[in-house]
Amino acid sequence: MISKPEFEDLVRQALDELPSRFADLLHNVAVVIEQEPSEGDLDLLDDPDDELLGVFRHHPPLPEQVVIFRGPILRTSRNRREAMGEIRDRHSITRDRRH
Repeated sequence: MISKPEFEDLVRQALDELPSRFADLLHNVAVVIEQEPSEGDLDLLDDPDDELLGVFRHHPPLPEQVVIFRGPILRTSRNRREAMGEIRDRHSITRDRRH
């Protein structure tokens, strides 16, 4: 099990390793770690068997946020390397739990 501080370190490391073309896009975006998605977040899923690993939130006047959900990432990852891969993955924020 990856502790909360270790998970936060993985997120920091993933952000530090982003290519500059992506890092520049996050200049005014808050990256937030939450344990689990809210019911409202889960409404974004087409399939209730999927895990929501992260979401982009924009609710003016609050700053834009990229939210990374620790619980779902840990449930879909077998080890630290897989968790880091899920954190880095910018193409998909859902994973089917059935696989």
